[in-house]
Amino acid sequence: MVIAGLFLKANEVRMVSLSGTRESHELVAPKINKLTLNKNPTQEEVSQFAAEVKAYCDEHQLDKIVMNRRASKGQGAGGAGTFLMEGVILATASVSIDLVHPATVRATDKRTNTLKDLKPKTVDLGKAYDLAFELLN
Repeated sequence: MVIAGLFLKANEVRMVSLSGTRESHELVAPKINKLTLNKNPTQEEVSQFAAEVKAYCDEHQLDKIVMNRRASKGQGAGGAGTFLMEGVILATASVSIDLVHPATVRATDKRTNTLKDLKPKTVDLGKAYDLAFELLN
């Protein structure tokens, strides 16, 4: 099973795909991807963004997408950019999508940090990796 972690932040989506199990997994896409959507996108730009997400799913033969659950209120609540991107991905993706709360990711990280040898060093890519890792068996 190939699982993609999509970390939504501001007007960017960081993408990391993994296959295998938590104990033995590998990066599916050697080139880590980032997609952006303008802060005030046109209809054409949103359509292009949706097509890029679909192309990523098809190219890497994804079985599932995992995205970070946005905060609905309080500090760090998801802004308009992440709201728009989340909606586009939910509406157009051809694979199953799960939303994972950041607290769940932190709890898993505490228990399984030693298994995450392939985790990227940059923060946002690391969060995308953690999301994909969350659904590995």
